[in-house]
Amino acid sequence: MMETFGLEKLGIANPKAVYRNLTPAQLTEAALARGEGKLSNKGALVVTTGKYTGRSPKDKFIVDTPAIHDDIAWGSVNVPIEKEKFDAIKAKVIAYLQNREIFLFDGMAGADPVCTRKFRIVNELASQNLFIRDLLIRPTAEELANFGEPDFTIIAAPGFKCVPEIDGTNSEAAIMVNYEEKLVVICGSQYSGEIKKSVFSVMNYLMPKEGVLPMHCSANMDPETQETAVFFGLSGTGKTTLSADPNRKLIGDDEHGWSDRGIFNFEGGCYAKCIDLTEENEPEIYNAIKFGSLVENVVMDEETREFDFTDDSLTENTRVGYPVDFISNAQVPGVGGIPKVVIFLTADAFGVLPPIARLDNDAAMYHFVTGFTSKLAGTERGITEPQPTFSTLFGEPFMPMDPSVYANMLGERIEKYNTKVYLVNTGWTGGPYGVGSRMKLKYTRAMVTAALNGSFDNVEYKHDDIFNLDIPQSCPDVPSEIMNPRDTWADKDAYDAQAKKLAKMFQDNFEKKYPNMPENIKAAGPKAE
Repeated sequence: MMETFGLEKLGIANPKAVYRNLTPAQLTEAALARGEGKLSNKGALVVTTGKYTGRSPKDKFIVDTPAIHDDIAWGSVNVPIEKEKFDAIKAKVIAYLQNREIFLFDGMAGADPVCTRKFRIVNELASQNLFIRDLLIRPTAEELANFGEPDFTIIAAPGFKCVPEIDGTNSEAAIMVNYEEKLVVICGSQYSGEIKKSVFSVMNYLMPKEGVLPMHCSANMDPETQETAVFFGLSGTGKTTLSADPNRKLIGDDEHGWSDRGIFNFEGGCYAKCIDLTEENEPEIYNAIKFGSLVENVVMDEETREFDFTDDSLTENTRVGYPVDFISNAQVPGVGGIPKVVIFLTADAFGVLPPIARLDNDAAMYHFVTGFTSKLAGTERGITEPQPTFSTLFGEPFMPMDPSVYANMLGERIEKYNTKVYLVNTGWTGGPYGVGSRMKLKYTRAMVTAALNGSFDNVEYKHDDIFNLDIPQSCPDVPSEIMNPRDTWADKDAYDAQAKKLAKMFQDNFEKKYPNMPENIKAAGPKAE
């Protein structure tokens, strides 16, 4: 009789076959046999995800039940769905999975044993099962044998398409989190990041209840002193790239918790962007693309099986998922001490923020809740006006509770442990996108190194009145002329106008989203006038 590993409790009573915790070789072979992807010349499994090449925030819902209603910050991000609608869609997904091959992965989130949660991932696709095997913490044989009941289950069935008129969804895709039932249902989208971020959303709900701050950040540590740093930032700001420093141990690239014991990775893998990837600039990520990793939406030559990392014809959000130990200097298990330095990363396409600035506690709270970066208006030629993005806590889509819950926890920790905080701009200098140039990675690395080793403790600072920031005037291995952004612009009046324009955007966003924030935090932000 076929072992179903508890699937019947979900209602999947008649699967064609159930495969639990297969090896990368077995999953790769299964995906190839099922036509889900192809092998690259580096041995990685390569897939395309169809119309969904990134997260679909308008299709994410939280099931509104009395038990969790008061915990959730409802609004345009945390959108409710009635339990009846959830149950109806779940029933259809369960029916869809009958008589199909099911790929199960039982793994964990949370490298700190005190905070570890067990997740069961139910996949329709072998390729997605390989992905989540790469991304979660993989159990030992003994842990798997004694796994028992999961704390949370995620069902991912991208082949099932919702019918909005019938199902009450916004499209054929739906990502629905039921915190009370401890179940996530994902359908209609093959983008694997939806599975990863669903785990994150669950941890972001569970951890604060245990006094642990969940963070959308990367983290690394000094191999000798064990001093730890965390890097907050939205997609494209350099969070993964900067934390994968060959001179430091990588704890993790995206999701962590901060307890009174230190920080710990939620994951056991990395999910790195591949656009314009080169071995010279990002050797750790480049070399992690090999057998056992899953590559999404990177264009590959059919004959040579070589990647073209510059080709964004499928999406700019090209990705690779791989186990963290594919990085040669990974810290396994992913635990570190209390962070000595916190870095907020922003990619400012307006070209007006300094490459690095020191933040006091109030300014740290301001920039944490603001979560600024900017994106390009589009990929069409001639469109050069950047678009500001303000994502609360540098991870608003994944934070189900009120922002003040997370912000207060960070503020308390920064003050308690005297953690230093810096704002680092990995974006443009010398002008906005289309005029200036992207900050050189080697300069950003040098500034981050200086922040970590204390080089900025005894240098001259200059106060920027518009952005209300303290800017160090020198940094080892960085030309002093780029430290002050206004000096890099040929047209100083144009800089002043652009800077005031962005400062006003900061002010308007803050007044709209955080009207009840304490005055001392509000006063720590930019001043347009």
